[in-house]
Amino acid sequence: MQEQDGRSEKAKMLAGELYDPLDHELVVGRERARDLCQALNATREAEQDERRRILRELFGSGGDTVWMQPPFFCDYGSNIELGERVFFNFNCVVLDVCPVRIGSFTFFGPGVQIYTPLHPMNAELRRQQEFGKPVEIGSDVWVGGGALIMPGVRIGSRTVIGAGSVVTRSIPDGVLAAGNPCRVIREITEQAGPQPGTVRS
Repeated sequence: MQEQDGRSEKAKMLAGELYDPLDHELVVGRERARDLCQALNATREAEQDERRRILRELFGSGGDTVWMQPPFFCDYGSNIELGERVFFNFNCVVLDVCPVRIGSFTFFGPGVQIYTPLHPMNAELRRQQEFGKPVEIGSDVWVGGGALIMPGVRIGSRTVIGAGSVVTRSIPDGVLAAGNPCRVIREITEQAGPQPGTVRS
């Protein structure tokens, strides 16, 4: 639907401005994503070709290489841009009313949730409109199971987010961060490969 300024509700949504979530174009977009997620989540492990077809159709980019362990859920899918070989474990959720950009070789543990939607504090306005802030996650990030990533957050490349963390503010490159709220614990200095004195199991 076009408003008086000529912009659709979808355009305002993607720009992080107040928009009407019941706009017909947006409802159709969410229905598309829900149908695709339902089809994805019904696939068996042997149906890898069908799973890949659905992933290509669901995501804005990266569906050709994403490593997905269903079930997975999202709002639109088309607003999710993935680098090469992103991995989602069981039960991940991405609410992508604003763009979600994820770099290559980033891994998500089970139950990770990424949120971009926000709602006005004013109750009357909240009944009719919402808005969002984009999320950006760098390359080679590892997000532990059950972590929550809030709207507007940026997580730097090569960073590790501890399981169960609630990430309410941006986290720099190359650090270990954890907690509620998530805070930087230390820089990551480990070199690639097994460390001296460690046991491989």
